[in-house]
Amino acid sequence: MMSEMDDLLRALPKAELHVHLEGSVEPETLVELDRSLTVEGVRKHYVYNDFRGFLDTYKWVNGYLRTSADYALITRRLLERLAREGVVHAEINISAGVILWKRQDVDAMFEAVAEEAARHSVSTLFIFDAVRQFGVEAAWAVARHAAKWAGHGVAAFGIGGDELAIPLSAFQEVFDFAQSHGLRLVPHAGETGTADTVREAVKCGAHRIGHGIAAAQDPAVMNLLRERDTPLEVCISSNLCTGVVASLDQHPVRRLWDAGVPIVLNSDDPPMFHTTLLDEYRIAAKHFGFTPNELRRLAEDSLRYSFRAVDPTGPSGMV
Repeated sequence: MMSEMDDLLRALPKAELHVHLEGSVEPETLVELDRSLTVEGVRKHYVYNDFRGFLDTYKWVNGYLRTSADYALITRRLLERLAREGVVHAEINISAGVILWKRQDVDAMFEAVAEEAARHSVSTLFIFDAVRQFGVEAAWAVARHAAKWAGHGVAAFGIGGDELAIPLSAFQEVFDFAQSHGLRLVPHAGETGTADTVREAVKCGAHRIGHGIAAAQDPAVMNLLRERDTPLEVCISSNLCTGVVASLDQHPVRRLWDAGVPIVLNSDDPPMFHTTLLDEYRIAAKHFGFTPNELRRLAEDSLRYSFRAVDPTGPSGMV
């Protein structure tokens, strides 16, 4: 039965809308970039007790991404894996805020990433992601770089990192600037924060919300998401690994779905959370009872809520 389910899930045309490029680095690929590392040593880093532990590991991995060739390699590895999973379209978060923090050339790194993406069958768009705890001025720098590439592969501007550090409302002018340059807005919210942070993200103009599972705490917020047709990018395994939810039984994905909240399934940082996009669909089926028809709807919604129409001539040459 699971073999039949796997065949169905792999065959479903679907999009991966919430995956971080730097968080997609497999242990074997990191060793390929730095031979002083070992696969087992990297795997030990990919274990955390809480969200802060994950952020520390994410920072650690970024320290080994030094050249544009490094970014091209991890792009190639990610797209190869997504293609094997039946993904036809991906919208990849690039941690532009971290690249700038490392004093690296964002434009050079993105050019290498986009050139690599253009070689692959998976159509691809990119999201330039700022880091919440770095502050508003750092977010402005990311937004300006994103605006430069708007219409040339970059479809959206996002803010990740520690959502408890600074309220999203502090970035309102940055969001307005990004949107005025044709970029969609995809902030993280409601991952470690409360339902109020999801409400705040909607108020700031979010077109999609990274995670957002705290919305399940407040029927009014769920109703707001339904009315605005604002989807949540749900990442089940991520929430477990970072301790945001204590167990699968406590994850609200089924409650959100049954309440009519728009959702899409995603892998977030797949090797760091020991998952794949296919695994997320498997979990939805096996643990939360999503039927084949519901899984098809999830896959269809992942394409429907994508930003493909925003940049029809992105780096993968899609039309």
